[in-house]
Amino acid sequence: MRTATGDIQARTGGARLVVQLFVRVGVLPFFLAVGLVLFALLSSKFLTLENIVNVARQSVYLVLVSLGQMVVLITGGFDLSVGTVIALASVISAMVMVSLGQLMPDHVWLVVMLGASAGLGAGLVVGLVNGVGVSVFGVSPFIMTLGVQSVGAGAALFLTGGVPVADLPPEFADTFGFGRVLGVPVPVLAACVIGLGMWIFDARTRMGRYVHAIGGNIKAARLSGINTRRTLFVAYGLCAVLAAATGLLLTARVESGDANLGGTIALQSIAACVIGGVSLRGGIGRVENVVLGSFFIVLMQNGMNLLQIGSYMQMVLLGVLLILAVIADQFRYRLLLGLP
Repeated sequence: MRTATGDIQARTGGARLVVQLFVRVGVLPFFLAVGLVLFALLSSKFLTLENIVNVARQSVYLVLVSLGQMVVLITGGFDLSVGTVIALASVISAMVMVSLGQLMPDHVWLVVMLGASAGLGAGLVVGLVNGVGVSVFGVSPFIMTLGVQSVGAGAALFLTGGVPVADLPPEFADTFGFGRVLGVPVPVLAACVIGLGMWIFDARTRMGRYVHAIGGNIKAARLSGINTRRTLFVAYGLCAVLAAATGLLLTARVESGDANLGGTIALQSIAACVIGGVSLRGGIGRVENVVLGSFFIVLMQNGMNLLQIGSYMQMVLLGVLLILAVIADQFRYRLLLGLP
């Protein structure tokens, strides 16, 4: 009798720990455990050091975009224009580098700096346009960012005619695409530095607390004296700048300005955030979980590539993961509120 009672109590305690873990960090640990076990059983190459390092390198771009997406999601919105920002930053920075490179062939790094500044500036403009629409005019984030996404994609294609911008300075790609510092790839190093900066912003600054407060209850935040318009400007501007930085790194990697970069990254970044425990209702999200969520998405894509699963089916499976993560987010929200 005592043994049976002890077994029941142990099971109850174990279930309680699982629920507490789920409420604290979301669905990510469970997805990650299932994915690791499944792909490790199906492919002997999956858990090799070489493959894990390759996944870490490939996940840099999604990590950067997801960190920006996280800030907007915490405010209760989201940004569908991040893919367009990547394309615009790529095209504009490449065009500026090529044009100035012909005028100043002996000042390569000045050309690179001016081109990168132009790309980041284009991203910032897009972010501020989103911020104005959402915070000043009260446009739904879905409609505002979807409209900006369409405008930006058309502008990138118009500027290039659909043809990649080539003949960039070789130093740009050699440094930011394939360069290493103490053996660490420059894109990975950039992601680590930006990730640390985002953690400080989110957990240690007043603006980070304001972002969470707006996502929790924007009316209460406004009544408590928070400048909600300025905070939303910062959120959408920061999201766009991180996407633009991603566009620069991708441009260096492909060695050309391409209007087709970043096509599906908006969906992937939202999926990485939700899987990483960011609530679609706003107010909840942690940088480290989003980084791990982005790594998980790329890890799953890598596993499916090793199993030779087609790209179309990968899109289907990514969509299923997103749906499951959203359902889990709704259940988690009810647990947080103590609802049945």
